[in-house]
Amino acid sequence: MSAPIKVLVVDDSLTMRGLISAALKSDPEIEVVGTAADPIEARAAIKALNPDVLTLDVEMPNMNGLEFLEKIMRLRPMPVVMVSTLTAAGTDVTLAALEIGAVDAVAKPAVASAEAFHELIGKVKTAARSRVRARADMPTAAVAPSAYRPAQNHILAIGSSTGGVEALLTVLSGFPANCPATIITQHMPATFTSSFAARLDRVCAPTVSEAADGDQLKPGHIYLAPGGAAHLEVSPGLTPRCRLVASDPVNGHRPSVDVMFDSVVRLKRPMTGVILTGMGKDGAKGLKAMRDAGGRTLGQDEATSVVYGMPKAAFELGAVERQLPLHRLAPAILELCADPAARSVA
Repeated sequence: MSAPIKVLVVDDSLTMRGLISAALKSDPEIEVVGTAADPIEARAAIKALNPDVLTLDVEMPNMNGLEFLEKIMRLRPMPVVMVSTLTAAGTDVTLAALEIGAVDAVAKPAVASAEAFHELIGKVKTAARSRVRARADMPTAAVAPSAYRPAQNHILAIGSSTGGVEALLTVLSGFPANCPATIITQHMPATFTSSFAARLDRVCAPTVSEAADGDQLKPGHIYLAPGGAAHLEVSPGLTPRCRLVASDPVNGHRPSVDVMFDSVVRLKRPMTGVILTGMGKDGAKGLKAMRDAGGRTLGQDEATSVVYGMPKAAFELGAVERQLPLHRLAPAILELCADPAARSVA
């Protein structure tokens, strides 16, 4: 039997520390080795206890969780799961934490109980298997609009999960304002997708929005699947449009990457599919269907994936033409989606 996952719980609330600890201790594969009320206590506990995973509150005295996370990822990178409120401000801070390098996040429940933190158990286990690196800015230079022409009617579909916030920011920041029509399914709670779309729109050259039912797919626009209630599909026809389909989860997810990829295949037009970091296998079969139908496909490589689950499943299924490190994906995607008469992007 492998050694249990050692977790340090950091939260300024004694009640929350107790509830989080109780939830994690209910799983025999997890050992709560200590708790801390603020970053100063946490820093000493990390040195003394050498935990495998940290759960980190956002709002704390002496130093907020975001500042502390930045120091951790710069000085001693380790898997961190954020525990946040569901306020608008809390959502924005949590997204910033995921961008800095936190593996995942859970919301503090409206009614405090150990059972309400049950999903934290799976996230801690995923975090323990994740690949966390010192934060390094690898900016991808955006392609000037004059130097890039997307192929006519080309659709780009991207799927991601754990680690996807950082990955999508890296990829999409390399897109020009006239990028191919792009749809994205990122496994993310409903409370986060609107804020994440707004964040992407602020930092990327194309227009990024949370997909709405009936949105027309247009070059220069990126559509992010809303979390929780529906799958994002694309309707066939002369003018492809986003469809939000309320149906059961697929591969344990709603929205599902497989559902999105399968709908792109039905369009019968030029297409490119990309699978990024994430736990599980959602998207593998759909990406294989895209490749079998003549689409071009790319996957993030193991070395740069926070969790090499979804890209690995797709690669082993034969769905991925090429695996590339994260910082090389944007130019490779643009090359595959470019007008054949003007392919100068590499």
